[in-house]
Amino acid sequence: MKVFVTGVAGQLGHDVMNELAKRGIEGIGSDIADTYSGVQDGSAVTTMRYIPIDLTDEEAVAARIIFEQPDAVIHCAAWTAVDAAEDEENRYKVRGINFGGTKNIAKVCSELNIPMMYISTDYVFDGQGTEPWQPDCKDYNPLNVYGSTKLAGETAVTNYLEKFFIVRIAWVFGVNGNNFIKTMLNVGKNHTELKVVNDQIGTPTYTYDLARLLVDMIQTDKYGYYHATNEGGYISWYDFTKEIFRQAVELGHEEYSEDRITVFPVTTEEYGVSKAARPFNSRLDKSKLKENGFEPLPTWQDALHRYLQEIEF
Repeated sequence: MKVFVTGVAGQLGHDVMNELAKRGIEGIGSDIADTYSGVQDGSAVTTMRYIPIDLTDEEAVAARIIFEQPDAVIHCAAWTAVDAAEDEENRYKVRGINFGGTKNIAKVCSELNIPMMYISTDYVFDGQGTEPWQPDCKDYNPLNVYGSTKLAGETAVTNYLEKFFIVRIAWVFGVNGNNFIKTMLNVGKNHTELKVVNDQIGTPTYTYDLARLLVDMIQTDKYGYYHATNEGGYISWYDFTKEIFRQAVELGHEEYSEDRITVFPVTTEEYGVSKAARPFNSRLDKSKLKENGFEPLPTWQDALHRYLQEIEF
């Protein structure tokens, strides 16, 4: 099997490539830079085949993927800077990547009659209420530019393809890139007090665990919409921060102890700052994974424990 992977300089694409290599599946990585620009951690992705490609260039996308003749495409590339997406000067670029790039890939996959996996987000919903969002729910109402462009990408996939996986994820963290955990660890080093929102609820997703699931899925024909995060229950960003610091202390980092740093829960309104409206309810129902024979991800608490042992802080 040969799988074409986009966005390999990002958190998820990095881990998907390594998971493919682990299973002896040929992975071809792509991103916008001339050479692989992700973390140089000595893992398989750093030496696997890499192709620079501008996903907004329809002709280039078609030529390259048709030349490679992959058996499937896993599309991880996206504009994910949610606040920056709101800036007027960025909006055209955000739509070009999240919608245009996705449409270009979907068209080629349709022409080659191969499955496409599109990584999407809970931001396609409005984040209201407290009920977990079902993967086949069509009550879309994105609150911001990022969410609306990712929804446009979903629509492009379903317009062109029957062989598709749309996998929505949330609260992502991985070794390759910046994320909430790294931010909290860095901020915690230099502050004795932190304010973290406690009215946005969801579940973290470790890209290492997610990559295993995605590679499981792409080898099947169980197409459709899915939700995938780690197990372990729904939490707030405040809860997550408390657990990050607690586990950091367990690993010997006393600078994150409650004696030195206090974390205060605040509402989104009290916190302010954000340019983009954020969903309060990022709960994703993942039961469809089990129903289709896929193994759920481990708990986020276990994922966090493994992750903190992987990174330097």
